[in-house]
Amino acid sequence: MKKIYLARHGQDEDNAAGIFNGHRDRKLSKLGKEQALNFAKKIKEAKLGIEKVYSSPLRRAYETALAATKILNLNDPEKINLLIERDFGVLTGQPITSIDTAKKDNIIQVGPIAYFLEVQGAETFPQLMERANKLLSWLDKNNKYQNILLVCHGDIGKMIYGAFYNLSWQEALTEFNFSNSEIILLEKGLEVEKRIVYQAEKITI
Repeated sequence: MKKIYLARHGQDEDNAAGIFNGHRDRKLSKLGKEQALNFAKKIKEAKLGIEKVYSSPLRRAYETALAATKILNLNDPEKINLLIERDFGVLTGQPITSIDTAKKDNIIQVGPIAYFLEVQGAETFPQLMERANKLLSWLDKNNKYQNILLVCHGDIGKMIYGAFYNLSWQEALTEFNFSNSEIILLEKGLEVEKRIVYQAEKITI
């Protein structure tokens, strides 16, 4: 049975500064580099049998994916545009505190994170879910490996999880917090409590 390991990148400079990154292409922070290395070591120690690594083209994801391929002696990660983070529209590059939390109908709060639903120029979660389904279809047609690792981002990662487990975008958004360098297992018939493979010791958002 095929297994898809879904991971979020380590903390990047925008995460550390409290900035909406979206398609901004910042490198990993010092903590993010530590998270990526520990994440790679965990994959090796757990003997997950990963044969192929796919990555978002953005630097923070690719650097994290590269840490895994190096320690596993695999070919460099293959970049897939469908794995890129949600386009945050006019909020890109803005402080996270700039979200207007007074507009409760445009915000979904999940733990410490306030997810905006619609702003000018941004992808909506239904659009993101559609992209997640396209990714899974692409993998079905093009991936020949049994165990693969996808390194992506918070918002698109949640929608990939939702698409795989046949959840609505609302359910996927609120079921869990996808922390930096966290690894989630996508496998048919797997119970919810067994889906989290690894969480960083220093949790960041």
